[in-house]
Amino acid sequence: MKNQDIQSQSTNQISTDLKYNIDHIKKTLGNSSDIVTREFLAGENGDLKLEIIFTDGLSDKTFIQDFILKTLIVDIRDAQLNSNKDHSSNVFDLIKSHSLPIGEIKEISDFKKLFSHLLSGDTIMLVDGFSKGFTLSSRGWEDRGVQEPSSQTVVRGPKDGFSETLRTNTALIRRRIKDPNLWMETKQVGTKTQTDVAIMYLKGVANDKIVKEVQSRINRINIDSILESGYIEELIQDNHYSPFPTVFNTERPDAVASAILEGRIAILVDGTPFVLIVPALFVHFFQSSEDYYQRADIASFVRLLRYFAFFLALLTPSAYIAVTTFHQEMLPTQLLTSLAAQREGVPFPAFIEAVLMEATFEILREAGIRMPRAVGSAISIVGALVIGQAAVEAGIVSATMVIVVSLTAISSFVSPTFNMAIAARLIRFPLMILAASFGLFGILLGLIVMVLHLNSLRSFGIPYLAPNAPFILQDQKDNFVRLPRWSLHTRPRLINQKNLDREDTPPPKPPNS
Repeated sequence: MKNQDIQSQSTNQISTDLKYNIDHIKKTLGNSSDIVTREFLAGENGDLKLEIIFTDGLSDKTFIQDFILKTLIVDIRDAQLNSNKDHSSNVFDLIKSHSLPIGEIKEISDFKKLFSHLLSGDTIMLVDGFSKGFTLSSRGWEDRGVQEPSSQTVVRGPKDGFSETLRTNTALIRRRIKDPNLWMETKQVGTKTQTDVAIMYLKGVANDKIVKEVQSRINRINIDSILESGYIEELIQDNHYSPFPTVFNTERPDAVASAILEGRIAILVDGTPFVLIVPALFVHFFQSSEDYYQRADIASFVRLLRYFAFFLALLTPSAYIAVTTFHQEMLPTQLLTSLAAQREGVPFPAFIEAVLMEATFEILREAGIRMPRAVGSAISIVGALVIGQAAVEAGIVSATMVIVVSLTAISSFVSPTFNMAIAARLIRFPLMILAASFGLFGILLGLIVMVLHLNSLRSFGIPYLAPNAPFILQDQKDNFVRLPRWSLHTRPRLINQKNLDREDTPPPKPPNS
């Protein structure tokens, strides 16, 4: 082996020996069958040896054939690219400037960057006698395309959703915000996966401190793989042990564009259709994109309904346990008599009865998700009906408990975000234990602890209960209710502190005008 080769191997630099470079690439990648190499001669006399390397399945083979191989083999057989001493030093400049009709061409000089580009779908071009090469943009893998989002559907509004391709997702946002101040920064996270993670925000609108905090938290991530945005969410969230989410995720481009225009920051991860939005406050999880496409009165009614359903999902089982166990005097006589008659043959106390039914429904819900889509919904519906009816007839639970659990389950589906619904499902069980132990006083104690916990939470430095705690009067116009569009002329004050006005202001007059 030449001394230069030994030095290149030790410093991870590309060698001038083309054969050594190809052998090193194949050896490092384990002679993988999807790594395609093609050696050919170019130049006036065919004395310029080049090598093309790409990954089958990640690169567009038609593009490589038409715009790289055809150009280098056929179109450049002239005196410009001969290997005589007069021109050999300019080979790279001539190829880059005159030969390849490709938008993105970069020079590389080390194997680390070479493998990063090669395994991302780019084509590598190496020239014998030169200790550097080219990366040619030729990414062209198959993707799912733009389809309607499945997790956050709306009756009125855009039907396009994010896909698993990062560049498609950024284009969907660029399509909605045609502003030069929409900045994007891309990083590679994960020592093994080298996953592309993009941070998008509106310069001059987003809070610079929050932007720097997001960048700092992502830069501190030291992990071997990022396979979904949930990895990033769990690693950058403020409180790791809270059931309440402090990072918002969505697969709707219009929701992300709206959040960016408010001054929030979007985090896009290659390989997943779910985009993260920070900071995420408690009120954001009860807002839907459709709220801004309907009239203000309709949107306000539906939003209040979501809050009501959240508290129903949270408190209905525990309230039933507390009233039937400790506070029967709160019920009308006829209702109390009816409940007592139903529970006459039930062998379990109300708490055990509620836990059995809640656990059964959670199992049915999970089974409905995991089953094939054609039978999943039928399994969950039929299973709930059959098990509920059979349990009542067998005298294991009362009919009222079946109604309570059904109302709780339906209320939990009203939430427009899945992770806030999960938080209600988790907190429901401790509240049931408190209700069985102390009655309504236990429920009140649990709610006080929950509110104190919510007040202690922060999402990238912003109080989680804002604009309610701290109370911000000007932000109440889009809190529990949504006021008409003409009144929404300011951005949230805590999230954005330097460009609050949504309305266009006249540009400053030029000097000496």
